[in-house]
Parts: sequence; C-alpha cells; structure tokens
Amino acid sequence: MSIAQTDRTHGARSSAELIGAEAPVLAHNYHPLPVVVARAEGAWVEDVEGRRYLDMLAGYSALNFGHRHPALIEAAHRQLDRLTLTSRAFHNDRLAGFAEGLAALTGLDMVLPMNTGAEAVESGIKVARKWAYEVKGVPRDRATIVVADGNFHGRTTTIVSFSTDETARAGFGPFTPGFRVVPYNDLAALEAAVDETTAAVLIEPIQGEAGVIIPDEGYLTGVRELTRRADCLFVADEIQSGLGRTGRTLAVEHENVLPDMLLLGKALGGGIVPVSAVVARREVLAVLRPGEHGSTFGGNPLSAAVGSAVVALLETGEFQEHAAALGEVLREGLAGLTGKGVTGFRSRGLWAGVDVDPSIGTGREISERLMREGVLVKDTHGSTIRLAPPLTVTEDELRSALDSLERVLLG
Repeated sequence: MSIAQTDRTHGARSSAELIGAEAPVLAHNYHPLPVVVARAEGAWVEDVEGRRYLDMLAGYSALNFGHRHPALIEAAHRQLDRLTLTSRAFHNDRLAGFAEGLAALTGLDMVLPMNTGAEAVESGIKVARKWAYEVKGVPRDRATIVVADGNFHGRTTTIVSFSTDETARAGFGPFTPGFRVVPYNDLAALEAAVDETTAAVLIEPIQGEAGVIIPDEGYLTGVRELTRRADCLFVADEIQSGLGRTGRTLAVEHENVLPDMLLLGKALGGGIVPVSAVVARREVLAVLRPGEHGSTFGGNPLSAAVGSAVVALLETGEFQEHAAALGEVLREGLAGLTGKGVTGFRSRGLWAGVDVDPSIGTGREISERLMREGVLVKDTHGSTIRLAPPLTVTEDELRSALDSLERVLLG
C-alpha cells in the first residue's frame, strides 16, 4: 500500500476503528484517553471526526508554545530545506548558536545536547559521578546520588532504580545501585543522607508526575546551601517545570537559586522534535572528554534550529509573563471550586494538580468526562488530574476549561 493510499485509508477510519487497530500491534505502555487526534493548532486539537478539544495537557509541557507555533514551524521548515543530520562526527552550523543561547538563557556555561528527557537525566547522572571522582575525589565506584521520593525522572533501567513508584519498578530489576532516597521537601532528611561520597542531589523543583507537588518556600534555597557546604552538585530536573511553565524561565528562579546543573527537555523541542540538554557550570561539564559520552542525534542541525527558536521565544519574557498572569486566573478558578468537588489543589503559573473528591470519580473518570466536554487533561495517582495548558492559551479559553471542570464536578 502506498503512502497516499495509507493516508486515505486512515482518513476514512473512525476513532473507534483506529483505537481498535492499535490494540494488536502497539505495546500497551500507555493507557490513552479514547480520542484520536488528527490535527492541531495553538491550544486546540481536532480528532478524525472533526471534533475540537481544548488541550489542557500540552504534551506534559512539551507543547508549552502550543501546537505548531508559527515561529517554530518556520524554523523547522527552513532547516529541513538545508540540513537535518550530520551526527556529532562533524560540526554543523546551527549547534554553537543554540548552545550559546541556551547557556545565556539559563545563566550557566556549557551545554550537552541530547534528545529525550530521560537521556538528559542519564547524562546528568554520568557527569555527576565523573565529577565526583575527578574533582571531588570520591573513591572509584563509591559515588552516591541523593534523590527524593515521589520523583519522576524517566523510565530507563537506571532511573526506575531510584523511583518509589512500584508501577514503574515492578518486574524491571535488578536495579542500579548508588542512590539514596529521602522524603521530598525535608531538608533535615536530605542533610542526613549527604556524606563524603555524595556526588549530587537530584530533585525536581516541582514534582510534576506526583501531582504538581510544590515544596515549601525556602526548600530550594536550603538545597542550594546544603550542597555548597557538602561540596556536591545541585542538579535540578526542569524537564517539565522549566522553560516558562511556572511563570519564570525556570522554576528554581522562584527562589532565586542557580543549580550546578540543569536538566531540560520537552518544551526545548517546541513540540516538533525531541530535544533535551544538560546545562551546567563549566567545571562540571568539562569532565567529559571525546568518546566518553555521545548521541547520534544529539545536537543535530534540525534540533538545534528548533531549539534556537525556542530560546528566542523565551528571551522576550512574554511567555513567562503570560503564564504568571493567567496562573492567577487558574488559581482563583480552582479556589472557587474547592469544596465543590475539588478537595485541594497546587498550582504555579499555568500548571496545577487538582485533587477531586473520590466520591465523584477517579482521575481517569474525570478526565473522560472532561473529554466529552471538549477539554483534554490527564489523571495521575487516584483522583488527581493535572492541568498544563499551552502558554499560548487565552484567558477566555482558560475560563472555559474551568467552567467545563465545574460542570463535570457538579454533575
């Protein structure tokens, strides 16, 4: 069957038919909502039958700038006409500019480009261990990394080794050693876990998958001070929280702290290509030498072109300001629903975890009801749903989504 014939066949199939067709051929590693998206623009998606939905998930923050943002699409098209891949066996004319822009945006010195968020985390772990041996002087193979419970950093074998989510862990051992898990938002427990073998403290400034868990004011400052005293690295995983989502370029900026290493991804690729990066102080990333780490597609010209366009969008501060302003609208709206089906919520910028009264429904059931209202969200952990609309969402669109949530909650 030709590509054209395949496109015509898929275009004629209903959502139900396409969902049924996936079952025997796709691994069941996801449990998607029963909607089949065919087109998208801005904050809206359209299914194969032509029904429109307001996207209040934004690809878990990968679509911070909405679907098909004109500046990002233009950058991708322009680069597609010139050069897409050389691998890092050669230089390319887009990579240096991307790295310079990203370093300047974050206030750090050097960039290690990768592809997925999990790759950035794995790379950060390797760099932190090597720094511990070469700079701190930790005895060989003794380096430890302290992490927080409730974390979500990805699903590779090493990363699930320090997950506390049994769904992510069960059946995938044996696990990689070298990690110590402490309670999130507990500086005393963190200090007790850090010793002379500690290479790094790796945390999410806001825990996304756990339900948008925001630590107490002063926690991030405390982590920064503790890691300095202990001569270990502060590694902030901002793959979901970074790049405008919380009303600042980075979530750590809410406490005016600068980690030694940032892990970025998702929105860095503009929803077009997978782009991630380890961004760090020069002393930290300088431990890598040729042949010790790499990626065939990491830093490819297409990714660098799109990544540069993302950096340019963020340099104006427009998206951060918009997220902060509409974040107040989101917070006020959720506060108004508290006691009307919402038992609690946590929000920062255009990001919220909303706890729904279990007697009304599970998070999955609430998500399905909202889908029927034309609003797309995703559940996590029982009766919690996450809201993370594109940073391009309008106030009217946001209020419409909140109205839909109220209707669903009040039945």
